[in-house]
Amino acid sequence: MLVKTFCAAVMGLEATTITIEVNLTRGVQFHLSGLADTAVKESYDRIRAAMSNIGFKPPTADITINLSPADIRKEGSGYDLPLAIGILAAHGKVIETALSEYMMIGELGLDGSLKPVSGALPVAIRARAEKFKGLIVPKANAREAAVVNHLDIYGMDSLADVVSFFNGVEDYEPTIVDTRKEFYEQQYSFDLDFADVKGQESVKRALEVAAAGSHNVILIGPPGSGKSMMAKRLPSILPPLSLAESLETTQIHSVAGKLPVGTSLISQRPFRSPHHTVSQVAMTGGGNHASPGEVSLAHNGVLFADELPEFNKSTLEVLRQPLEDRKITICRAKYTVEYPCSFMFVASMNPCPCGYYGDPTHHCVCTPGQIQRYMNKISGPLLDRIDIHCDVAVVPFKQLSQMRPGESSAVIRERVIKARQIQEVRFKDYKGVHCNAQMSEKMIHLFAEPDEQSLDMLRMAMERLSLSARAYSRILKVARTIADLEGSERVQNRHIAEAIGYRSLDRGDWAERG
Repeated sequence: MLVKTFCAAVMGLEATTITIEVNLTRGVQFHLSGLADTAVKESYDRIRAAMSNIGFKPPTADITINLSPADIRKEGSGYDLPLAIGILAAHGKVIETALSEYMMIGELGLDGSLKPVSGALPVAIRARAEKFKGLIVPKANAREAAVVNHLDIYGMDSLADVVSFFNGVEDYEPTIVDTRKEFYEQQYSFDLDFADVKGQESVKRALEVAAAGSHNVILIGPPGSGKSMMAKRLPSILPPLSLAESLETTQIHSVAGKLPVGTSLISQRPFRSPHHTVSQVAMTGGGNHASPGEVSLAHNGVLFADELPEFNKSTLEVLRQPLEDRKITICRAKYTVEYPCSFMFVASMNPCPCGYYGDPTHHCVCTPGQIQRYMNKISGPLLDRIDIHCDVAVVPFKQLSQMRPGESSAVIRERVIKARQIQEVRFKDYKGVHCNAQMSEKMIHLFAEPDEQSLDMLRMAMERLSLSARAYSRILKVARTIADLEGSERVQNRHIAEAIGYRSLDRGDWAERG
């Protein structure tokens, strides 16, 4: 008897419908075709045990299963459930009438329970596109898949529940999620707030400018000055995610298996902080089975590199292309996938190997040569992609001991949102450009061209401070953002002056300053 069930294979952020054809004839052998990996081939052992433990005797027959299309690689344990239902239907234990109306995914435990799998959201999107009536998933994946409307999502606890569903023994209600309500309720709830930061007004100002224009930023200061503390609070002042951004971000985390159990939509911008021992593959994505890396998991959010010079230099260099293109294409012998990776890059570092160069409270023991070698761990091309360099000083005791809280994230965020709204209007005719950091050279001339007086100031600063040529466009982009925060239509002298102050690492005298 031939029976068909339906599943999906996820590659990148896209899912492809897989038809599982099960045929039972006389015999005792098991045959599986269709480019299945080890996890799929091992599924029959799990299926037999699950069937036995829910009261079904595994069929004594020659079982032939084909996963179509046969030229697409099938990976992971999500095929367990549709395979099991197909075998039971072919054996006459499940009524096959409604099988063509539902897609299924889920891993089987030996006791017949359904365990969560990755990629439920892309599968749900594919099921809706293919006009399936519903999708059956493990209960832990139900809220994630239920984000997709016009599709019935059934979260099941066990194989026995799925059998009862198709046989009409019990009625099950689809999972309903009020996506918009949950999404907007959770957007303004943050555990970390800039109100907790004492002093550091200049650094908070730099981070506000960075957030307003989506500029990459590096914080340079001695140990204990609050670099990491402030970087971790950056998401609390970024504009809230739109529903489209949230859906795309949730898809990436779903495919990577990083979505918390019971989560429907990611409502806050992600903050990723990989350790400095992270490998190139973990940073960019890929591996034996295609999976998003840290740059993609930070999509629409922040990628924070703490102690930047401690990262492997080759790992840092792979960030250059994603920072420029805001997407990454991973090519391997067996697959080619593309993941989005539009993120704010935030880094922190000590000014020298001992950490106390320029600190008035500690004596630095590093020579200018040691400091220069330490700084040279960060390549010029990578530094070229960082718009704001901010020096962080140690907070004096007088400011630390103040009981009065600082300005809250909510207040700063309102200013950032207003600046972003100005940029949205400005770039409405430019596809893929939403903020000042994404401006091309042509756009800089159109929207951030300084007047003659400001140009003279910029020329003087570049000569006196030995600023590199690459700093020119970065200064104008940041100046445009500062003007937007003020609501100014033109880039003026004071905006250029502040932007110049954010290029400390471009100064030719870095190792001799003190």
